[in-house]
Amino acid sequence: MSGAGWATADLSDEHPDSVSAVVCPLLDFGGLRKFAGKIATLKVFEDYRPVYEALQQPGQGCVLVVDAGGSRDCAVLGERLLNMAARNGWAGAVIYGVVRDTALTREVAIGLRALGTIPRRGESGLPCIANQPVTFGEVTFTPGDRLWADEDGIVVGTSEKVSG
Repeated sequence: MSGAGWATADLSDEHPDSVSAVVCPLLDFGGLRKFAGKIATLKVFEDYRPVYEALQQPGQGCVLVVDAGGSRDCAVLGERLLNMAARNGWAGAVIYGVVRDTALTREVAIGLRALGTIPRRGESGLPCIANQPVTFGEVTFTPGDRLWADEDGIVVGTSEKVSG
């Protein structure tokens, strides 16, 4: 969902007990400034391959939230993966880590937030955890909950309690 009649500031004001604002300096690297969807999660460390595998699946308008441990050493997503995500129906990706190819990711019609950039991709081979709650930016992202992102930031809440 993008371009809808909601704003994170309004959702935060109207549902102060139902949404949480992400307190983390996530920068905008995608082609859509405003995006929302149900949350899918992944926990990785310096390895893009689990992100690739997740984004190969039908996204059904979901947002992939990746806890990459806040690492700034290796990118876990770039332009090719973001294009694949767009083709597979993902609404966006939020990365607690870094990305690459941002001159091109800004041209893909999908949301993308991350801590920053680095040209090196990661292939650590460490295990990943999928579809479990992950926490960063003082917010816990639970699969099935909802995420809204716009120019003011990101808020997270349950679909049952928040309309937007």
